[in-house]
Amino acid sequence: MSLQLTMEHAVSAQNHNKHLGSKCRNEKEKTAWSDCLKLYENAIIQLNQTLDPNTKCTDFDTQTWLSTSLTNLETCRTGFMELGVSDHMLPLMSNNVSQLISNTLSINNASSVKPETYKGGFPSWVKAGDRKLLQTSSVTADLVVAQDGSGNYKTIQAALDAAAERSRSGRFVISIKRGVYTENLVIGNSLKNIMLIGDGLRYTIITGSRSVGGGSTTFNSATVAVTGEGFIARGIKFRNTAGPQNHQAVALRSEGPMDKQKNTVTAQGRTDPNQNTGISIHNSRVMAAPDLAPVLSSFKTYLGRPWKEYSRTVFMQTYLDTLVDPAGWLEWDGDFALDTLYYGEYKNLGPVASTSGRVKWGGYRVITSSSEASKFTVANFIAGNSWLPATGVPYTSGL
Repeated sequence: MSLQLTMEHAVSAQNHNKHLGSKCRNEKEKTAWSDCLKLYENAIIQLNQTLDPNTKCTDFDTQTWLSTSLTNLETCRTGFMELGVSDHMLPLMSNNVSQLISNTLSINNASSVKPETYKGGFPSWVKAGDRKLLQTSSVTADLVVAQDGSGNYKTIQAALDAAAERSRSGRFVISIKRGVYTENLVIGNSLKNIMLIGDGLRYTIITGSRSVGGGSTTFNSATVAVTGEGFIARGIKFRNTAGPQNHQAVALRSEGPMDKQKNTVTAQGRTDPNQNTGISIHNSRVMAAPDLAPVLSSFKTYLGRPWKEYSRTVFMQTYLDTLVDPAGWLEWDGDFALDTLYYGEYKNLGPVASTSGRVKWGGYRVITSSSEASKFTVANFIAGNSWLPATGVPYTSGL
């Protein structure tokens, strides 16, 4: 009943928002409003996933879709804030859909939802044909993109346009030969089961430079934006070259040192404590890139800062090199979220692994319990043991 009510209000809100375009006073308001229409559409699709009996949605799946839909609505609000135009249009779009989603998340969380597990290595929603595509080194492409004219098309966008005209709905594979492709791509809801295969991270590069500083919202700055179901990419580098002077900029949304700037490795955002989202960095290395190493004294680097009120990030058994500031973590706006966030460190290594100089925030903790740390391992945080083995991707299951 809670889900059904939320869906009805979301549809009503979207119908209301569609008619507000004429109220926009300038291009910035129109940009943020346009983003919101897409974000509400995506949220409705995600809510419908939880209600459609054909989806066979588990309790864990439901919590994931609800978490995603809430993030979409928060992203709508953030767009107006980023462009400095939240005073006029945003109040006109105000509704209680976010609160309804939060209520449903809370109800579901009270039932002690556990991560989903599957038999046969992959989740049930990964079809046999896709399993083979992920495991094989030789894939037959439906279309080939090559800048030298040796393929079917010279641009990725042209290949996607052709894919949109196909009559079948099964997996559609596009091979992208080596080259730097300066394109901004949207693989929308109607483009399902698209797979992009490049010649390797060093050789096939899709690049763009949109940014908040350049007039886009963070949401719309993505070089490649994906909402279509069943998307797979392999052997491709997604890049955004806007640079730090242009503030937020996204390379893939599925999402050089400059004087007096600060680096943050993460900026995770949860708006609700019941969302099952977060960032876990385990068995990794935090080290300076070649262009940063010679000027480390001029720039401070932090493990993360709170993007939203319930930001959640952990670093576990990870090597922290000298670039990391002893404080470890950076506040974003005064004392915002410092008591509600969850930032943790567990048995890290390296020159800056000592936590004696770390921040003293209410939400920061040095994790000493292996049972608490294990919540953020591949096995528990993303139910990795149920689907990663069959992919052949190397990973560490537990601590």
